[in-house]
Amino acid sequence: MTFFMYLTERYAEYKETTSGEILKEWDKLEITKKIYALYELYHTEAIENAFADIDRLVKEAKNS
Repeated sequence: MTFFMYLTERYAEYKETTSGEILKEWDKLEITKKIYALYELYHTEAIENAFADIDRLVKEAKNS
């Protein structure tokens, strides 16, 4: 859980917003659980790779 919060906070900084707004968006797009489930992958790779993957998930969810 600690890394998920770290990931959320760093992603919010990357997007120049708050972690609360990020979580609202992810919940609205129904991808929060998917991102949380990828914890092991994101925890072992560069944070920029996680951001790119999350950006892809957001884009896909918005386009579906």
